Amino acid sequence: MKIKEILKNEDWLDKNKTLRANLSSELRQKYGLRAIRVRKGDTVKVMRGDYKGVQGKVIDVYPDLGRIAVEGLMRKKVNGQEVPVKVHPSKVMIVELNLEDKKRKEALEGKADNEVKQVG
Repeated sequence: MKIKEILKNEDWLDKNKTLRANLSSELRQKYGLRAIRVRKGDTVKVMRGDYKGVQGKVIDVYPDLGRIAVEGLMRKKVNGQEVPVKVHPSKVMIVELNLEDKKRKEALEGKADNEVKQVG
């Protein structure tokens, strides 16, 4: 493997960790996980900052910035253009997961099954 490929893989792993958000208590009980990576389509609730209490779908994920854009969080620029506010994933809580992706759904259900096997 080339050095650039190795570094690229390490960057991806770091970004994967930084884009994680806590799950709501219902989802924690259901899947046996505390946090999961935020994806486009997940419904989140903002827990900190000026937009505290706002709930909306994730419309975009910015891995390079380590931020997400949430539907309904917009601000006006000086020229009048509206742009999405970029929020750090640690400041939000996932309320509803987007399970359209088969792999994500299988991974979550597999982890929930493992949790049940360990307990019982």
